[in-house]
Amino acid sequence: MRSVGVAVGAAALIAVAAVTALSAAPPPEGWSVAPTAFDPGSSAEAAAADPAANQGTAPPAPPAIADRVDQHWAAEVSRRTGVATRAILAYSGAAIALASEQPGCRLGWSTLAGLAAVESHHGTSGGSTVGPDGRVSPPIYGPDLDGTAYDAVADTDGGALDGDPSGDRAVGPFQFLPSTWRTWGADGNGDGVADPQQLDDAALAAGRMLCSYGDLSRADRWRAAIYGYNHVDSYVDAVASAANAIAAGAR
Repeated sequence: MRSVGVAVGAAALIAVAAVTALSAAPPPEGWSVAPTAFDPGSSAEAAAADPAANQGTAPPAPPAIADRVDQHWAAEVSRRTGVATRAILAYSGAAIALASEQPGCRLGWSTLAGLAAVESHHGTSGGSTVGPDGRVSPPIYGPDLDGTAYDAVADTDGGALDGDPSGDRAVGPFQFLPSTWRTWGADGNGDGVADPQQLDDAALAAGRMLCSYGDLSRADRWRAAIYGYNHVDSYVDAVASAANAIAAGAR
């Protein structure tokens, strides 16, 4: 999440209302909301909701969001859009998780895909790749925020996340600042660690941050949420364009 300008062309002038139509309820059948891979009623979340079922046992691990998605659907969407299957699993898994966790948010997977497309080309910027486990390698770091090319941002993590104890810089495929990750960091793959360089974790964290703006099926809330992620109007237009293109290609 960076305070930087994004150069966009005429395609980015697509109305935000078109994004909400593609990425919020009621969605086009079978595309904006990914089909789940299992009955949510049998998940670890359901077991956690019943204390009697867990007496004498360790609390169940949170389900990995990528496992919630129909794998064949994800592969087909990847084929249609050119976005890697592992990335589709992260974005759609986060959207499915949030549909249960915050049903009033109405976040579609294509919004997260558009966001990641602009921020890191789906975890591939700078020659990075996303592994089968969803981790980005080598790690993705944004430019130095030292007041030279971009606004200076003081260090908040001692370099623990961004490798730079002299100041903060954005990290991971969704480009979170360390201070923002401290607020929104999430464990999307169920390994007990919130890692901004892991695509499931980062997608779920980004989704929760966006959902804090309310019902994203409303164009004004959707635009406010993306603007809250990066305070640049052209950035909002770029995410809208990318989200629309990906959602249209998936149908």
